[in-house]
Amino acid sequence: MKKIADELMQAGIEKVWTDEPLANHTTWRIGGPADLLIQPKDKASLQKALQIIHRHEIPWSVIGRGSNLLVRDRGIRGAVLKVAEGLSHCEFRGEEVCVGAGYSMIRLAVETGKMGLTGMEFAGGIPGTVGGAVYMNAGAHGSDLSRILIDAEILFENGESKVLSNEELSFSYRTSLLQKQKGIVLEARFQLRTGDSKEISATLAANKERRRATQPLQMPSCGSVFRNPPNDHAGRLIEAAGLKGYRIGGAQVSEKHSNFIVNCGGATAADVLTLINHIRSTILEKNGIDLHSEVLVVGEG
Repeated sequence: MKKIADELMQAGIEKVWTDEPLANHTTWRIGGPADLLIQPKDKASLQKALQIIHRHEIPWSVIGRGSNLLVRDRGIRGAVLKVAEGLSHCEFRGEEVCVGAGYSMIRLAVETGKMGLTGMEFAGGIPGTVGGAVYMNAGAHGSDLSRILIDAEILFENGESKVLSNEELSFSYRTSLLQKQKGIVLEARFQLRTGDSKEISATLAANKERRRATQPLQMPSCGSVFRNPPNDHAGRLIEAAGLKGYRIGGAQVSEKHSNFIVNCGGATAADVLTLINHIRSTILEKNGIDLHSEVLVVGEG
């Protein structure tokens, strides 16, 4: 991998690491090493990196800011492309906004509010990037990304980039086409509406205060772990089953919000996966409901 890293740097891609612990790049602070971690500075360097990866026939995967992601303890073989700061442009075009895949969803909610545009308030507590939000159809507070997305530019595995419409991305609850067809989100375009910036700011502030009061924001986590089942809430089911505070190794069901698993210190991916499976089996036995995790699990265990 050192030879490939040297080639990438010679091609002008400056941020390249070998055997980099992915615990340094996930909000859970968990994860083994990536053979090769690449952080492209822009779209052109991302495409160049992908060409070099293909030429060497090594597997590749993508991360953003590392939220909603669990990297197994032995890490990820091949190359990991970190799409974050390198694709973080934001351009307003009237009631439309065009945003790079690496742009923070929280920052986007704040910036659109300052511009007096409404529709993005639900994203004020989503810790990931625009690219990850498109991949997961991220949502909160009764809304989700599919309600405002016009289209997104996707770089596919064959090196071809294509703009896909909202319909072509086949969104459903926490799901998109990209979970079936491998590709990298480059940018997304959203349709918002003109609103009152003071009202938008008040909504964002109220949502932020609610999160502060109900979520373990000071501890490493990935955000919500389980999808809500129809007509219920995963957190309510987990708490009712007596699992609030339940701990395996360094991983614990949060005392503050039962649909969060926090890293109390030294948690491994194996701890988290064992805890997830224990929660699922307990809820299935008690309630007959099979909870589904919305966490993306990658790497070797």
